[in-house]
This record gives sequence, structure tokens and C-alpha cells, in this order.
Amino acid sequence: MSRLIRMDRTGHTTVAEWSAEDPLSVQAAQSAFAEQLEAGYLAVVSTGSGQAEQVRELPLGAPTVILRRPIAGG
Repeated sequence: MSRLIRMDRTGHTTVAEWSAEDPLSVQAAQSAFAEQLEAGYLAVVSTGSGQAEQVRELPLGAPTVILRRPIAGG
């Protein structure tokens, strides 16, 4: 089971869970993913030890997709 989590003040919140073999869970996760991107979140997946890559489509094979707000700065 894969998870879509959003980093927040509590640590993290699970937004969706899906299994690639369950089309209804995939559809729900893809909808939740799109809503979070529209709300301004960035999505990243781990690519190895200490490395991550930003994604714009839900990678169905990823065990965890992390949503976070952009870092403010100037």
C-alpha cells in the first residue's frame, strides 16, 4: 500500500492510500494529489539516500509521496 502524506504542524497527515491493483483507490489518490497541488503544495519522492525528486503526477509505484509547502525566502 502506497501513501500520500502532507507535512504539517503535527508532523504529517495521511491524505490518501492506494494500491496499484485497486483502481478506485488509485483514482481517489490521484484526485487528492491534484487537489493538493492546486492548493500550492509541492510533491516529492525519495530517489535514494538523502535524495528526493519533485513530481507533478502521482507515481503509482512509489511507496510514499510527500507533500510540502514551498520554502519561503528571498
